[in-house]
Amino acid sequence: MALCGVCVNSSLERVEFRCLSANSSSRQLINHLGTTPMIGKFDPARRRCFRVTCEASRSGMIWRKELGEDGKVSMPMEDEDLGPATKFATDDFVVSDRVSTGLGGRTDEVVFEAIVKNPNSPLYNMRVVLRELTSVQAQRRGKRAIEVLRKLARRRLLYHSYSMQVHGYVSSSTSGDSGSFTLVHGYHDSFSLRHWLQQSDWLPTLEATLALDEDSVRRVGDDTVGGPAVSRQLRLIRLLMRDLLIGVNYLHSHGLAHTELRLENVHISPVDRHIKVGLLGNAADFDHESKADKNALDFNTDRRKMMIAFDMRCVGFMMAKMVLRELMDPSNFTKFKSFLAKGNDPSCLREFLLPILSANSPSGNAGLQIFDRNWGAGWNLLSLLLATKPSERISCLDALRHPFLCGPRWRVEPSMNIIRWGLGSTAVRITEEYIYGRHQRKRLAHFIELMEMLNPHSKPKNWLELLSGRWRLLYSTGRHIGLTLRQPVDRVLIGDVHLTIARTSKQKNEFTFTSNIGFTIMIGGRDWPHDKAGVDGNLRISSLFRLRAGRRLYLKEEEAAEGAALFGRRWRKAIPFKEIPSSLPVARLISGADIHLTMNLEDPLGSDVDAAARAIREVRLQVPPEMFDVSKLVCGTYVDSRLLVIRSVNGSALLLTRSCARV
Repeated sequence: MALCGVCVNSSLERVEFRCLSANSSSRQLINHLGTTPMIGKFDPARRRCFRVTCEASRSGMIWRKELGEDGKVSMPMEDEDLGPATKFATDDFVVSDRVSTGLGGRTDEVVFEAIVKNPNSPLYNMRVVLRELTSVQAQRRGKRAIEVLRKLARRRLLYHSYSMQVHGYVSSSTSGDSGSFTLVHGYHDSFSLRHWLQQSDWLPTLEATLALDEDSVRRVGDDTVGGPAVSRQLRLIRLLMRDLLIGVNYLHSHGLAHTELRLENVHISPVDRHIKVGLLGNAADFDHESKADKNALDFNTDRRKMMIAFDMRCVGFMMAKMVLRELMDPSNFTKFKSFLAKGNDPSCLREFLLPILSANSPSGNAGLQIFDRNWGAGWNLLSLLLATKPSERISCLDALRHPFLCGPRWRVEPSMNIIRWGLGSTAVRITEEYIYGRHQRKRLAHFIELMEMLNPHSKPKNWLELLSGRWRLLYSTGRHIGLTLRQPVDRVLIGDVHLTIARTSKQKNEFTFTSNIGFTIMIGGRDWPHDKAGVDGNLRISSLFRLRAGRRLYLKEEEAAEGAALFGRRWRKAIPFKEIPSSLPVARLISGADIHLTMNLEDPLGSDVDAAARAIREVRLQVPPEMFDVSKLVCGTYVDSRLLVIRSVNGSALLLTRSCARV
C-alpha cells in the first residue's frame, strides 16, 4: 500500500512530497494534504519554500518542482566526491502509482517506484527505486552507500551479484541548506527474505522463483531436486546461506563490515537468482586511523576482528530463523537472544530449544531434523557463528567449507572438532529413543569409548572451567531396570536427573557434586492411570570431591574384544591411535567421607515415613546407582562445553549433557 501527499515540515524549512509505503498489497496512490499548522511569520530571506504538484495520469505520476516565493530556483548541490554514482534530476523519472510489497523502508525513508525516461541515460526505460531520505541521519546513510560503491567499483561484477545496485542520487541541497536527498537504486521485483519466510507456501514459491534445477543445486554439492520437504528445505537453505556468505565475504575482503545484516535487509533477485545484501548505507571501514602508526595498526586489527565477528553473529541469527521457523515469533526469538546474552554456551542451544521446538510438533520438527542431519553438523555451524567470544566465531570462508553447507557430492575432510561433535550428537539422538535395543546399547557404548579416546581436555587443569555447571543425565552403560516387567507396590515415575557440580574455591581443586532426582508417585491402585499426575518428590545427594590427575587402564582381554569394533574402516582415520592404548589420561575424582541426603515429598505423603521409604527404594532401582551414591564416581573421561562422561567404580559410564537454566 502506498500513501502519497504533501507534508509540511514542522520547522517550516520546506514542503516535502511524501509517500508512505507499507508491506501489504498494492493500492492506488491518493492525494493527502498535511495538516500541520504553519505558525509564525515566514521570512523568505531566511527560509526557502518549494511547492510540489502532482499530475496524475495513466502513465504514472510526474514530479515538478516550481519556483519558491522568492522567485529563485535553488542552486544545485555542491560537488561532492561521490564516486561513479550518477546525479539525476527529478524530471528524469516517471513515478509509478504503485509500490511493491517488500520495499518498505524506515520511518525516515520514503519509497517510490519509477521508470527512467531520460533517453540520454544508460538506464533508459529501466525500472528503479527512488528512496527519499528525509532525516540527516538517513541522508548520511545514503551518501555512505555511494561511497561504498566507489570503493567496490574495482570488482563491479561481484558487487552487482551480491549487493543491491546503487545507480546514483537526486539532490536539491545548496550550501547552507540540507535540502532533500534521494537514492536511486536497483529494483529486484521481489520480497525481502523475511517476507518470503512468512509466506504459507514459501518453500515451493521460492523454489520456483530461484528456478532450481540440477545445474543450480550443483552449486551446493547436490545432484538431485525434489524429494521430501526436509531435504528440499535443507537444499534451499544451503543455496541461500552460501550466497549470503559469499556476499558478506566480498565486503570483508574489501575492508568493509555490513553491520546491518537482517532478514529485512536481504532481497532475492529472480533475475540473476542471487541474494542481495541490501543497501550498504551503514557499512563501516575496518581501518579507522592512519596505518603508519603501529598503535593504529594494532587497533585496526582488533577493530577488523570485532566487526567481522559482529557480522558473523548476525549471519547466525539469520540462519537460525531460516531453519527454525519458531524463531520468527518475536517472543521465542527474545528468549533465544536472552539465552545467549546471559553468557550461555551456544553449543547448548539444542538442549535449550528442544522444548520450544517440540511443543507444537509432536510428529517431528522440520528445523530440528535439518540441524540434526549429518551428525548434527547444523548445530555445530550455528554454535560457531554465535560463539560467545568474538575470537572463536567462524569466518565466511571456513563456514563455506563447513559440512552443513556442502552437499553429498562434495567430499569434505572434517576436522577433529567436528568428528567429536558428530559422535556426541549421534549418541544424544540415540538416547532420546524411548526403548533401547541391544544393538542401540552397543552403539552407545561404542560411541562413548570413541569420545573418551578423542577427549580434547586430558589434563585436570583443563577441567576446572568446564566441569562446573548443571548436567542432565542422558544414559548409563550400567544396568537398566524399568517398569515393564515389574509390579512395584508404588508406581514411581522418574523425571529429570541432574548432576550439579560447583567449585568450592578457586585456590583448591575441590568440587561439590549434587545429584538431584525428581520423581512422581502415582496414587490410586496397582494399575497405571491415564492421568500421570501424582505426588511430586525430590531427592538430593551431595558429596565433596577433589580433582587429581590419573590414568585409566585397559586390560589385555578387553583389547582383543573391542579392537575390531573401535578401529573399523569408518573410524580408522579419526582415531589418532593405531591400536588400543594401554591407558588414557583422565581426571581422577577423590570423594570425601561425608554424603548428605535430603528428600522432599509433597502432601498428602509428606508425613508418611513408610511411603517415603518405599519411594526411595523404587528410585534406587530405576536410577543408576552412581546417581544415588555419588561417592562411586571415580574419574572423568571426557568433557567439553556440551557433554560430560564420568566413569564409576564398576566401570560403567554416565553420559550427561549441559543443562542451561530456562529464560
